[in-house]
This record gives sequence, structure tokens and C-alpha cells, in this order.
Amino acid sequence: MRAVIRLREWIFEKVNGAEGIPVPGPLVGAEHFERVYSDPAADGRSRGAGLSDLFWYWLAPGPQMHQEHLEPGERYRTVARTTRQVLAIPHQRSEALAAAAASRVLETLPAQRRSLLRLRDLMMPIWAEVYYELVFGEPCPRDARDLIVANAHDVVTALKGLSLRHLDRRDRLTRYLVERIENGTCPVVLPEPFTAQETAWYLQGAFFNTAVVQMSEAMAHVLLCAQGFTAVDDDDAIDRLIDETLRVHPLFGIAHRITSAPIVVDEHVTLPAGSVLLFNYLAYQRTGPAADEHFDPDRWLTLKRRDAHFLPFGITANRACPARGSAPVMMRAVTRTVLRRFAISSSVVHTRSLPSRGPAYLTPPGIKGPSLTLLRRLRATDKAQDFGRSLKQLVFGTWMVLDARRQKLCATYFEEVMQ
Repeated sequence: MRAVIRLREWIFEKVNGAEGIPVPGPLVGAEHFERVYSDPAADGRSRGAGLSDLFWYWLAPGPQMHQEHLEPGERYRTVARTTRQVLAIPHQRSEALAAAAASRVLETLPAQRRSLLRLRDLMMPIWAEVYYELVFGEPCPRDARDLIVANAHDVVTALKGLSLRHLDRRDRLTRYLVERIENGTCPVVLPEPFTAQETAWYLQGAFFNTAVVQMSEAMAHVLLCAQGFTAVDDDDAIDRLIDETLRVHPLFGIAHRITSAPIVVDEHVTLPAGSVLLFNYLAYQRTGPAADEHFDPDRWLTLKRRDAHFLPFGITANRACPARGSAPVMMRAVTRTVLRRFAISSSVVHTRSLPSRGPAYLTPPGIKGPSLTLLRRLRATDKAQDFGRSLKQLVFGTWMVLDARRQKLCATYFEEVMQ
């Protein structure tokens, strides 16, 4: 399988080009990571980077309205302000909303026997309901939840190279959102000159794509790391569990930024305008006082966040995650809700990319957990399936990189805007 992975990486590099300056890397060390990331000139989002075509391809439809990819300016400020308004809810409300959604989904699982399922799949309906209610101010009906989950699942599966895109699944959610906006039943709308279509793309990208995917991925990691965790009524202990999970398995992989002016790194290095900077969260968090890969939540009893190279939700000066205030509270609530109802058991290989979606046994109280034989079988099955997944990533990933280069969604958009 390692040979397949090396071949995939080689093909992606050849097809997509060796664009970008890795940070940290030979030119920009870890000691400069946060300062360079925070520099006002590290503000370009998509325009001018060939890599953007690939991201826009994965995030379609409407990637030009995705908040992460809007260029600086009034359009971005309006969209960002709207997102902040949606997410500006008291922590008590955040906690109650997430706990209630988790309870509703978990109630569908059998209470008298253990279940074998994939944790990311279990989490997606929870976050679909949470963000629907934040946007629409009403409980999420099942048909809307199904649309959101199908959309989010298709996006993340394509991003991981495990399937081609299915735009029909995504377009069904877009049409639903447009209809709600046009008939006046969607409280969150962007002001003119934004159109109903653009508002739908914005809502789909920010809340029903990125938010649902990232929170589901994060919670799958947290629950895999929570095996044997018993301090379910201790907020501080749960927070340490979540922090350590995000340190070992960071929510973000690589963020690319395009410089709008030169950035002086030190007396020897200046990054010219137009440079594509690739900020690698995992590599950065493997430096500093918490550089090891050992999972130890208790390190946060003495280690202060400001001293560690730890950026769970990005850097405030450069478009940090807009949910950085509500996400930790919601994750704590869902973690507590799950662990009060079930013990988690899994033996699969736990990597940041988690292409397996986190297979695990959930065992209710009073029920015997999986035997060692079952756990060994689960690990063997997952390992065997990993080879097939790697082949899929090779084939589908190569095809999508080539197709993204052919379509040039980002480059074409900015060429048309400039005409």
C-alpha cells in the first residue's frame, strides 16, 4: 500500500505542479509561522493560485461564494458579518442545541445491544440539525437533514479522493435553499446586490458544507480518542480531551494564501508578492513544547495554549474559523451526550485524514463490550479495506485533479470578472 501512496503523491505533484512555499519549511521556519500567517499581506484567497482551481472544483457549486475563498473587500466583509450574526449565540444556547440534536440522533440506536458504525456518519445528522436550526430558527425536518447530509458527505468523500463528485446531490440542496430564500422563509439572507442564488451558495458552503463536514470530522476524532474516558461530568477534563485530539489530529490540514505584497521573514528571506504560501497546521503543531505525537490530555494541566504551537481554529488576524467561539462548547456537549449513553471501542488505525470514517463499537451501559477477537477482526478488516481505499484515491484523485485543471473554475471566474 505504501507503493500506491507514493505513486499517488507523485502523480498529484506532476499533474498539479509544485506550486507553493511550505510553511514551516526551508524558507519560513516554525518560529515565523504565526507572524507570517498574521501579516496583512498574506490576504489573498484564491486568485492567482493554480491550486485554487482544485479547491473550487471540490467545493462546487458556488465556490466563488464560499467565505473561505472570497477575496478581501466589501463582499467578504458583508458575508463575514452575516456569518458572525448567525453564530453569535450564548454558550448556554450552543450547548443545549448540540446536546438536543445529539440526543435525537442517538435515540435511533439500539439501547439493548452494541452497535458497529462509522463515527463520522453518526455525527453528520447531528451537525446538519444544529446548523439548520441556527440558520432557519426552527427544528430541522428529516427531508432537509437528508439533503444536508448527502451534500456534506459528497463533498468530503470527493475531497478525500474516495469518490468522484455527484453535483446532482449538491444541486438538490441548492434548489431547496433558493426556494426557501425566494419564498421568504429563510431568515438569513445577504443584502443586495447579492442574489438569492448567491445567498444559497453562501449558506450551502459555510454552514451545510464546511461546518457540517469539519464538526463531523472533529467529533469522529474526539470519540476515537475518548475510549476509556470516564470524566463525562468534568467540563475541564472534556476540554483537555478535545484540545489534545485537535493537537494530534488538527481540524485543518494546509491553508493556502497568496501574498498581495512582499513579506520580510528575516534579513535573509523576503517572500515576493504573488507567492503562494502553504501553511501546514500539522507540521507546525509538531514543533514547539508539544511537538510529540503521544496522546496525553493531561499535558494541558500545565501547558498553556499560548506557549504551545497550537492553532485549533486558525489565527485571529487572518480569518480564523468563525465558529471558534461556539464550536468547542458544542463539541463538549456532544462528547458528553455520547459518552453518557455509550462506551466507545475501536481498533482501527487512527490517522488525521481518517478515510475509514472511524469504525467503532458503541456499547450501552450494562451491555458487554466487544471481545478482543471482535476488535482484532475489526482492525484486520479495516486494514484490508485500506488498500482498496488507497487505490480509489489514486484513481479518483488523479481524475479529479486533471478535471479541475481542465475546467479551471477559479481562473476562469477571475478572468470573466476582470473583463
